[in-house]
Order: sequence, then C-alpha cells, then structure tokens
Amino acid sequence: MAIIITDECINCGACEPECPNTAIYEGADDWRYADGTDLEGNVVLPNGKEVNAEEVQTPVSDEIYYIVPDKCTECQGFHEEPQCAAVCPVDCCVPDDNHKETEEELLTKQAFMHHK
Repeated sequence: MAIIITDECINCGACEPECPNTAIYEGADDWRYADGTDLEGNVVLPNGKEVNAEEVQTPVSDEIYYIVPDKCTECQGFHEEPQCAAVCPVDCCVPDDNHKETEEELLTKQAFMHHK
C-alpha cells in the first residue's frame, strides 16, 4: 500500500528529498508522473489508468506535504523501509489503507516508472 502524510504534518520538508520516486510534493505544488521517473508522453500505468506523464496534475493537498499514491512504492526496489517514514520527526508518514498494494505490485510499479 502507498504511504500517506497525515494532518499532523508540520511541513518540515524532511521527507521530500528522501523519496526515490519523487512522489512527495509540498502542499499546493503541482506534480507530474514524469517528475523523477523515466515516464514520458502517453502511458498506461500498471493500474490501467491512461495518462500523459508530462501533464500537470492537481495537488493532492493544498496545506501539507502530500504523497501521490500512483507514484509511491513504499521505497520497494530502493530501500528496506519507506524513507519518508524513517525521517519524519512527527511520525505522520503512515500506510494508506485506501491504497493497498502487494509487494509484487509495488515492485512492478517501481520497475515501470524507472524502466528496470
């Protein structure tokens, strides 16, 4: 499952540079599937959604840092644990029960985004 940043976030920004998928953005910042990945042009995500990787997407949150669930792999394929959760000083990076994925699904997503 993806990680989510809860409302307890203090906007310190410690998590953002730790994400190997560039799935973490500052509140109100636009994002793209192409950011920090090998994705470009029109692609079909592993979940079947068709997107333009370079198209600007609406922020998930306007107030606190947020994680894009479609880009979060819980650091599978990079690290043994989610790095955002490891560095968060207030422990607000937690599993997102609304985006449950198996380890295999997370690794498939990671390989897809980074063409491994």
